[in-house]
Amino acid sequence: MFYKNQPCLVTGGSGFVGTHIVKALLDQGADVRIPVHERKPLIDDPRIETIDADLTRPEDCLSAVRGMRFVFHAAGAVAGAGLEAAGAMSGIATNLTLTSRILEAAWAEKVERLLLFGSSTAYPAAEHPVRENELWDAPPHPSYLGYGWMRRYIERMGEFVARDSGVGISIVRPTAVYGPHDNFDPKTSHVIAALIRRAVEGEDPFIVWGTGDEVRDILHISDLVKGCLLALEKKADCDPINIGSGEGTTIRGLTEVILGATGHDVVPVFDPTKPTTIPVRLTDIAKAREELGFEPMTGLAQGIEETVRWYRDTLA
Repeated sequence: MFYKNQPCLVTGGSGFVGTHIVKALLDQGADVRIPVHERKPLIDDPRIETIDADLTRPEDCLSAVRGMRFVFHAAGAVAGAGLEAAGAMSGIATNLTLTSRILEAAWAEKVERLLLFGSSTAYPAAEHPVRENELWDAPPHPSYLGYGWMRRYIERMGEFVARDSGVGISIVRPTAVYGPHDNFDPKTSHVIAALIRRAVEGEDPFIVWGTGDEVRDILHISDLVKGCLLALEKKADCDPINIGSGEGTTIRGLTEVILGATGHDVVPVFDPTKPTTIPVRLTDIAKAREELGFEPMTGLAQGIEETVRWYRDTLA
């Protein structure tokens, strides 16, 4: 295995995406380090090395990356991208600060490869599955003004470091991701986790913002992580790559799957007067298939059922 016995740092290893990256690396026999600041890791495993680190501090970033061959940079703030709520600037500043500090430290410590997260929110509006080379055809959709541009700039920072430092940079652009360990906080959760929580709680009436005809590419976390590990192994050339399901699902269809998985017998009410984000977001994953051998394996119904079980067993 590519990662066996390799020292790997996972920033954000106590969060949703980072936790699953840590699990996958352990399964491949990697030596995993997690920088810990405010949250303890969700995995209790003696094979994990933890290091106290505030990644806004350059000296802590240097300590975290020292001796590491590979870095998965999954730390950061996730915003409600469509609504640009109060505090959104704080999240944008946090992401830019953490990423610049980690890139600086990776350069100084001569890390071999580093994975960065772009985002499908950075793409312009389109009715078709967007390809990687379409990013700069137009600005991001207005609902992603702050978050989308921030993700674009993170990619530019990665390009600069890759050009001048010798660090191999891999850039993935995920779609809407869900699964166990997602954020189910009522104040900050995104649509999939929010709908699951409300359905498990038996909310009635069950109101969903928008018309229900909005289309999303929805990806299970296990498939995202598989794509990330493949990307760092096979494509650390700073050439961005979409990681998605390659299929479109309406919010109406998603809602029906969630209600079925939870057994909540209610007719959802769609409220088009409430704000939503981009009407259609689809991604073309042909490049990931061709260059990484990536293929999503977890269907929506299967993934939602698994996530509902985890939520009931862990949080409900």
